[in-house]
Amino acid sequence: MQTQATRHAEGRSLELYFINGKPDGMLTAEVFNWTGHVLMAPRIQIGEALDRKEATHTGVYLLIGDRDGEPWAYIGEGQDIGDRIRSHDTKKEWWDTAVLVTTTSNVLHKAHVQYLEARLVEEAHKAKKVKLDNANVPARPGLTEASQVNMEVFLDYVLMILPALRVDCFVQKARSSSAAIAEAIGAPDVTRFELRTPKHGIHAEARLEGGEFIVASGSSARKDYSPKSRHTSYGKLHAELKSSGVLGEVHQAGLPEGLLTFTQDFAFQSPSAAAAIVNGRTSNGTIEWKTVDQGKSYKDWESDRLSQPV
Repeated sequence: MQTQATRHAEGRSLELYFINGKPDGMLTAEVFNWTGHVLMAPRIQIGEALDRKEATHTGVYLLIGDRDGEPWAYIGEGQDIGDRIRSHDTKKEWWDTAVLVTTTSNVLHKAHVQYLEARLVEEAHKAKKVKLDNANVPARPGLTEASQVNMEVFLDYVLMILPALRVDCFVQKARSSSAAIAEAIGAPDVTRFELRTPKHGIHAEARLEGGEFIVASGSSARKDYSPKSRHTSYGKLHAELKSSGVLGEVHQAGLPEGLLTFTQDFAFQSPSAAAAIVNGRTSNGTIEWKTVDQGKSYKDWESDRLSQPV
């Protein structure tokens, strides 16, 4: 049987079709050799979307939007998801985008989509990126072992496609501390970096691993983000990490006031994003992060690496 790790190592090709020829309008997403089908539509086009054939299929759906300035989502399922949205969820005022996940040949049945709904709710709770309008966490229905494996494979594709559509409520950036795990499996050494800001008593450590810049658990960071930049993407991310507990008030001997601690490893898309969260302000992470062993800036370390022959 093909393992999840093996599936994730394979490349995949995603086909997007912009139905109205506009990037901000309705679109479909499909992957070669996958039976699933994703339809994404802004609320202003929901009538047109629900008139499509796939909206009558059995599947799961997401309603996405903002409520009181915070990202919200609702995850549901139905044997006719278009009818489900019409009869109930159009009464929700806060959402502005709908995502319908079905299959091209309508092969899913009720227990399948109940399982997918439960798993998506679980993943959203783990990611802590949005608040859910769901009243509770639905229980997984009883499926055969083979059906569960099939649904997990189906879910893998869904969780790959949604971030490509900028639906990131299932993307988990928090990581378990991997030092002991890496040693146990004989993983090769990774380059480690540190950022020090003596003025505020900040000391953070990070590593580049698997294409991600991961700040280590126990690193310190400013408690408050710069007031002038709180509404920027980094300012909002800083607030999210505080509310989700990734940045917490963990007691450490000698930790100055005004600092928080990373309670777990967290993956960033770039050194500058990591530096901004650590310093509580816009930062040039390629200069501020230094290699632990040589004190070389990330920028210089990267330049040396790129100049080496392949």
